[in-house]
Amino acid sequence: MFRIIALGVIILSLTGCVTASEHRDRVRDNSNRVTVGTVQKEIKVGMSGAEVAAALGSPNIVSTDEKRREVWIYDKLSTETAYSTSSGGVSSLILGFGGSTVGGVGGGYNESSGASSKSQRTLTVIIKFNKESRVRDFAYHTSRF
Repeated sequence: MFRIIALGVIILSLTGCVTASEHRDRVRDNSNRVTVGTVQKEIKVGMSGAEVAAALGSPNIVSTDEKRREVWIYDKLSTETAYSTSSGGVSSLILGFGGSTVGGVGGGYNESSGASSKSQRTLTVIIKFNKESRVRDFAYHTSRF
């Protein structure tokens, strides 16, 4: 009986362990992500609006210039926060089994410390179309702070 309970405690303690990178990947939303690499690789002069939308998704802003030609603007901001914690100490757990009673005694000393950092990235992509609704020019600007 003791072996079964000990095995159960070990299994439960191991299933809760997730590395920081695994957790980040689980909570990060990568759907329809616009990056500088995507713009450089996919966007070409002469593309149609449908091709641009397939590559980058819907723009944040659609406007016109002084000659009434469409201008699409993708303005993206992302914030990433990283936390790092560590803890250590000594813990003990003593289980007693006797007849129909189950008893336990525990004690320990724990210490923890941690740090966090936060960074932001911006990406602005401006795509200018000609009167035939084809890309005539595009530019982008990115920053990280």
